[in-house]
Amino acid sequence: MVCIAGNYLGGWYTASNLIFSLFILALLEWFGPSVNSNNASEKDAVIPKLVLLLHIPFQFFSIYSLITGIGSGRIEGIWMLFAAISTGINSGSSAIVVSHELIHKKSPYWQFLGRWLLFTAGNMYFFIDHLRVHHKWVGTGKDHATARKGENIYAFFLRSTLGQFAGAISLENERLKKEGKHNWLFNHYVYRQILLHAAFDTMLLFYGGAVLWLLWVFHCVVANFLLEYVNYVQHYGLERNEKERVTELHSWDSDLFVSRFVLVDLSRHADHHYYASKPYHTLQSFETSPKMPSGYAGLFFIATLPPLWFKLMDARIPN
Repeated sequence: MVCIAGNYLGGWYTASNLIFSLFILALLEWFGPSVNSNNASEKDAVIPKLVLLLHIPFQFFSIYSLITGIGSGRIEGIWMLFAAISTGINSGSSAIVVSHELIHKKSPYWQFLGRWLLFTAGNMYFFIDHLRVHHKWVGTGKDHATARKGENIYAFFLRSTLGQFAGAISLENERLKKEGKHNWLFNHYVYRQILLHAAFDTMLLFYGGAVLWLLWVFHCVVANFLLEYVNYVQHYGLERNEKERVTELHSWDSDLFVSRFVLVDLSRHADHHYYASKPYHTLQSFETSPKMPSGYAGLFFIATLPPLWFKLMDARIPN
């Protein structure tokens, strides 16, 4: 809502989601009354499903307001850059986070919605790599999305993104070969996404020119940087043997209210890897899981300063 309002109002309001998500929420996580370790849940509750569904129209209007705001001239000058950043933060912290929940569901309907959200964030690999590689090999050298101890976030972003993208292409090639299908564009998930994005980007060029297209691409970079930032902090420095079962010890956890509420319980990541099929609102908190010193908003700027991140986190990695 903050992102949509900012894009429609224009001017300095376009920076509102940037300020809200990375500054106000960060302060609340560090200084607010925030711990909520309640494990009570209802498996088939209606409201948690409604929360997920509401993200679909919100994401549509956030993207629509960005494109029409820049294309129509409602957003001008430097504020176009702030609008792209704020919308990218929304796509990374809202659309991709909810897509993560949806693609884990068995229903084709939910999975389609999850893939659509990933499309709006410019992501072409997460659906394949996350389900077929990350959950199987998290904490091992075979998982590109596990950050190693001493690896800074910028090196991780490049290694993780390129590794997952190439891995997703390879996995789709193997799947099509095994199923005896021709490796045509519409059979191959990654190639199909590339083609669809090329078509969408072409429409943006005709509608708003090179400036709008560049800002859209920049929005996608911001969104996927946030995705990889989340991957970075979720498993930083936590390792396991390839023959060892994934447990609650292989993910950083947090019960801070802001991350739990804003990111649909993504911060209870240990239980998610322990039982990947559990709905987000039923995830449990484990006393034995390694604990993050703050939530995702509170750690963002620290993670972008590698010496400070290493000083804060390396000593916390369990032996």
